[in-house]
Amino acid sequence: MLEERPLRPPPAWAWPRAIILVDMDAFFAAIEQRDNPAWRKRPLGITNGAQGTCLITCSYEARAFGVHTGMRLPEARLRCPGLIQVPARPERYAAVSTAIMAALRTITPDIEIFSVDEAFLDITRCQRLLGHPEGVARRVRELVYETAGVTCSVGLSGDKTTAKYAAKLNKPDGLTVIPPWEARERLRAVPVTELCGINKGIGRFLAEHGVHRCGDMARLPISVLARRFGNPGRRIWYMCQGADPEPVLTREAPPKTIGHGKVMPPATRSREVILTFLLHMSQKVGARLRRHGMQAQSFFVGLRADPGWLGDKRRLVRPTDDSRVIAALARAIFLDCWRGEGVHQVQVTALDPAPADYQLSLFEPTPARGEVSRVMDAVNSRYGEFALAPARLLRRSQMPNVISPAWRPYGHRETIGSGSGLGGDNAEGAEAQRRKEIENG
Repeated sequence: MLEERPLRPPPAWAWPRAIILVDMDAFFAAIEQRDNPAWRKRPLGITNGAQGTCLITCSYEARAFGVHTGMRLPEARLRCPGLIQVPARPERYAAVSTAIMAALRTITPDIEIFSVDEAFLDITRCQRLLGHPEGVARRVRELVYETAGVTCSVGLSGDKTTAKYAAKLNKPDGLTVIPPWEARERLRAVPVTELCGINKGIGRFLAEHGVHRCGDMARLPISVLARRFGNPGRRIWYMCQGADPEPVLTREAPPKTIGHGKVMPPATRSREVILTFLLHMSQKVGARLRRHGMQAQSFFVGLRADPGWLGDKRRLVRPTDDSRVIAALARAIFLDCWRGEGVHQVQVTALDPAPADYQLSLFEPTPARGEVSRVMDAVNSRYGEFALAPARLLRRSQMPNVISPAWRPYGHRETIGSGSGLGGDNAEGAEAQRRKEIENG
């Protein structure tokens, strides 16, 4: 029988908890400047294709002129006459992000990919092997540059929220360390809405209760937030005091929704064009459900118009992954809700995706359509998105896909990647934006 060896105590300098947040600097623009040396040190504006009129992001050289993400291209050029418009290459960004995340896993297996250009690393258990947390954070910055040739900014603290706040204090190519025993004091004068996860709606609630800065939170009983927001409210109470209890989440949670949206030409009023966009998004949602062996029974179909969101949530008789069924539902909701308003964006979202149940009722016909869909998926995976598609989609938008902020290099959020056969558009984006607008009032 092997004798168990007692665990050695941690080194005297070890932190009780050490979390690193890695945040790439102007990630998409930095990749373009790396791949095209003539663009280095020059102002770039990344748009969704050559026809795009809104900036997805921009380089730091452009930001020096007051250009920012979300700005319309004409205004950006007025502020920065030398701005270079660069069509986005989402597949390239996804490939570089995948390489960076793989490299970060050599530091610690306790990693949470927070977005396409951000990751949390829990190095608490690695301190004896890797050394002092600040030295590890410096190594992380070096590793990102060695792997991808782009810079990142790093925040190091004892919890996720403080580490993320720290990372944005010294951008670009910075390192900010806030030891856990200093976090509460360092956050004291910070407006609560500066912290990740506290949006305008929550900020208004806190302001109504006298909480404007993180230091004010100690005077508000935690029960007030718990009654209004449940467990997320309890977390917010601790976040503002430099003690966010949430662990680094190393496993991707099952999808709560699977959706795709696309921006349309402004104020589109053509019935046929809108229906083509809805068919396009329905095909993508169905293909993504099938790819991950999932079906859904409830769907949201939305149109963003000048008055706000039009649309509806509806529940089918039985779960489906059939793009035809989803498209028929989208068409029905469109006909019921649209009265000629100018439409700027469409969204189709499966609201309750779950592992597929292909058990048929006794008298239900054999779903030959399922075999057709699987063949189409296989062809599109090999030869490219919509190599096989309904003829109507020949008139679909030719705007490139957009890599979603929620993209991941694996699992149900890998909406863009080599060989995936699926484009990202703005997966979950429009639905999330719609919910945020409602929450913020």
